[in-house]
Amino acid sequence: MAVFGLPGGAEWVIILAVVLLLFGPSRLPKLGKSLGKTMKAIRDGVDGKDDDDDELEEVEEEKSSKKPASDDEE
Repeated sequence: MAVFGLPGGAEWVIILAVVLLLFGPSRLPKLGKSLGKTMKAIRDGVDGKDDDDDELEEVEEEKSSKKPASDDEE
């Protein structure tokens, strides 16, 4: 038993019970999903992957491929 180690089995049960009481069973899936997205975003940021750059390139390509509007609409 480590003093400052990871929680054991009984401690995890207590932690999960407290989380369940605080957030309720209906909000736990939403909480888990948002936590997963946050962890993925942090991991991608640390690795240097940035989805915004890819989306920006796609938008710029779409704009350049569109024909300019004609001035005959006056």
